[in-house]
Order: sequence, then structure tokens, then C-alpha cells
Amino acid sequence: MKYAIYFMKLKAVILNERLEILQQSEVKFDEDSSGEFGVSGGVCMGENKNEYYVNPKMWVKAVDTVLDRLIFEGADFSIVAGISGSAQQHGSVYWNKHGIDTLKDLDFDKFLYNQINEDAFAVKKSPIWMDSSTTKQCEEMEQAVGGRDEMLRITGSKAYERFTGAQIRKIFQQQPDAYHNTVRISLVSSFLASLFLNDIAPIDLSDGSGMNLLDINKRCWSQRCLAACAERLEEKLGDPVPTSTIIGTVGNFFIHRYKFNADCKVIAFTGDNCSALSGLNLDDECLAFSLGTSDTIIMSLDNPPLLEHGHVLIHPTKDEHFMGLLCFKNGSHVRDTFKKSEANDSWVKFSELLELAPHGNFGYMALHYLSHEILPFVSAGSLRWSPTDNYDNHKQKKDEKVQFPSQQIEIRALIEGQMLNRKAFALDMGFNFGGNAKIIATGGSSLNKSILKVMADVFDCPVYIKKTPESACLGAAYRARYVVYLEASKKAGDKYKSYHEFIKQFCDKDLQRVALPNGLCGEIYEPMLERYREMARAMMERQN
Repeated sequence: MKYAIYFMKLKAVILNERLEILQQSEVKFDEDSSGEFGVSGGVCMGENKNEYYVNPKMWVKAVDTVLDRLIFEGADFSIVAGISGSAQQHGSVYWNKHGIDTLKDLDFDKFLYNQINEDAFAVKKSPIWMDSSTTKQCEEMEQAVGGRDEMLRITGSKAYERFTGAQIRKIFQQQPDAYHNTVRISLVSSFLASLFLNDIAPIDLSDGSGMNLLDINKRCWSQRCLAACAERLEEKLGDPVPTSTIIGTVGNFFIHRYKFNADCKVIAFTGDNCSALSGLNLDDECLAFSLGTSDTIIMSLDNPPLLEHGHVLIHPTKDEHFMGLLCFKNGSHVRDTFKKSEANDSWVKFSELLELAPHGNFGYMALHYLSHEILPFVSAGSLRWSPTDNYDNHKQKKDEKVQFPSQQIEIRALIEGQMLNRKAFALDMGFNFGGNAKIIATGGSSLNKSILKVMADVFDCPVYIKKTPESACLGAAYRARYVVYLEASKKAGDKYKSYHEFIKQFCDKDLQRVALPNGLCGEIYEPMLERYREMARAMMERQN
């Protein structure tokens, strides 16, 4: 069984032992809360700029609702062997003593949300991943540990405003009484796990490595980072555990109210990106590429690279390994903007134009960022280069004077530019595009076969799509199934398969190949990749 809190909904899925979906249900926060929590897109805007939060009671009520809906669908919780979950990363929940005492002594005749309400939390507004109001706290934390490079070396990321550590520090500074009254701090994932345990669940290592507080090499809290963040923080966080840990059995509330089996295992919950890696069952030669509002690349890594604007997290299913995460803010929103301006707001027309221009686009290249971009770190803007433009002569040219000769050139330049951008950072993070490399494409734009063909050509590897969507949602169910299998195998003294081997036997046919490379990467796209790097350098210098 699997639960997932996305920022706009909570979804529950029940799988059988062969990982086939039996029942599923979801709660959409905006639609199903009837305005009770004041959310739009699953979040609330704070009083100050860049502040975003959620009333954690909304998540609690969603658990009540989704379980009732599963029962209506015919779910039999008594046969569920294991539960795990995933949730949006970086958000934090602040339990007070009353909340923890209530959690441990729930009345099964009442709904969860009537008991775990606002009184359970020292901080009534849980900051979430969208909140970027903590620039000051990031600067303070980096300075305290010895600089940005040291923060990157210890935690796998520079200090990010959206990460949990800076959010905790802000509460420590601006709400000292609330921080003092906080007994335990949960991530959204461990908060959800706590509900099913009827006790405070530990933070798992994979999700915990997205806080700027965990030493990813030692796999424990960094004392230097904790000291840079807030006082007495370690006792409020508790000890982190491996993501494959059985953290207990389901609590009495769920046994009595929903007839769960008392032996039902609760496996550590984790973050959505970590769970997506589990759901896609990536091996070392496989790259996950999510084409969404923001484009995201996920990969497995043997060693953590020091890449300033990427993230390195602890791998959720492979001990002693890591996962790389690259987030590109300007994704489908940019593609949609050009669809409207160049293709009459038609994806069919967009694809036709994309296919009309040849590979390499006659030397025309473009980079478009409608909002501030992270990878590369540049302000909003565009840069267009004609076939004769290069880094040496770009300073003599003004972007607004560069005109492309046709709509198909414009569209091709956009997509090739995006793909070259993504490949450059994947290479920098350490992904090896060898002979067996492949890409699994997900997200809305993965429905566009023309875009996927350009992806295959630029990356020089085949592209697949997964027939079953919502990999993050399925990933934790897969982990729960594997951990139950692993425990039984060890108890019986049997040999056991790795996570990848075990999941592959059920899900290998779930992948569909949709694009093959044309074999022209070395001739066309490798020179263009170096030219892209010159363009990115030019854009970064232009804003300084």
C-alpha cells in the first residue's frame, strides 16, 4: 500500500504482490477542502514576499478522506502487508507535546483531523518547498560552516532557500517561543508516516539529505550544519534512518477503525523525487527526465560530484550510493509560450514545425528563460545566435536584432537549446552516456513524440516512456513490497535479489521505447554542445 502527498493532492494506491494496482483514490486539496484551508494550488501565500505555507491539518483530513474513499472502492485493509509513502520534499511540521501525546492515544471512534488539529503544532503554518523567503538564513548557514563549497561538500547542495534547514532557522529566529515549544520536527514524508505509526516517525536518509543538515557521506546529521541552523536541533529531529527501514507496525487507530492487520509493516516514507527514482527503477545507465512546468533530471551516482547548482541526495534503494537531481525552472511554460506565439497555440502545428527544420537547425541556436533560471544561474532573458555568431563576437551584437528566418527555425532552436542545456548539466553531474544508456521520459511533454525524438538525437540514446504514470506514487509501494520480501527472505535464510532485480521482474514490460537516436550526435550535437556552453557563459556574463 502506498500514500503520496503532492502539493495539490494526496493519493493512495493499493497493489497486489505482483505490483498490479487493485484500488486507488485521491483527494484534491483545492476541490475537496471546500475553502476550509484557504489553499490555491494546494498552498497558501504568506503575508510577506515569497512565503508559502500549508496548515498541516489539511494533510491529516486528507488521510481520513482518502481511506474512506478506498473503503467505498472495496479495499480490504486487513490483507495489507506493508505501507510506505512519499511526499513533497523540504516542507516541515512542528509537533508540540500535546500533539505527540494525542498522536499516541488516538480515539478510533473519531476522525484523525478532529484530534490532530491546530493545537497539535507549535507552528501553525508549515513552510513548504515553494517558500523562498530565507535568503538571509542561507547566507548565515553557509558562512557558519565555512562557505558555500563546504556546505556543498557536506550536504550535497549549497544552501537553498527552499530547503528545510533555512526554514527551521527562520522560525528559530522569528518565532522563538514556537521553536522552544517544538518537541519534534517532521518532514512532510515523516509526518505522514507518523500518522500511520501513531508515534513520531524518523526522517529517512534520502529525504533528509534535502535539508542542508545531513552529512551525505557519513549518513548522519552534520554537527556543524545543525549548529549553524538552530539550538537543540538534533533532539528535535531525532536520528535519521535508511529509507528501507521498517520503522514499526501500523498504529492501533488504524487497526480498530480501518481493520488493518496488527502485523502490517510501516516502511520509512521518503520524498517525492526519491520515490520517483524508486518507481522508475533506474539503474546506473538510465536517466529519468521529467518534462513538466520545471524540467527535472534524476540519476543514480556512485560518488557525489561538487556541482554548485545541482543536488546530491542519498539513494533510496542502494546502500552507499547517491542520486543526482537537476531542476530546470524554465520547462513546459516556455514550450507552451512558443506554441502560442509560433504555432497558433497548437501542439500538432508545433510538432510539424519542429520536424520541418533539420538536425542542427542550420546553425541557429537559442536559449530562452522566461523566469530566473538555476541551471545555468541566469536572469530572465533570451539569447539567439545565427550560424556565424560565437562567444568572441556576441558582445558586438544585440539579442533583439537577431531574427530567425522562420517559425520552424525558432521552434527547433528552442527544443535543441533546451536539450543541450539539460545534457550539459547531466554530463557535469557525472552521468555516463555509454552504449547502454537510455532515458525514461515522464511529465506532460513526454506525450509529444517530436520533442522526444530531439531528446534521443541530442542525448544520443533511446528514449522510453512508462506506461503506468505517477512514478513517485508507485515508488513507495514498490519499496514496501521489496522490504516485506527482503525481511521474509532474510528470516528464512534464503538468497535475495537486489531492489532493481526484484522490481524489474514485475515491471520490465511497463517501459515502451518511443524514440531512437539518429547516430549524428558526434557530427552535429557534440560541437553544438560546446557552442551551448559558450552561449550560457555569454548570458551569465551579460547580467554581471
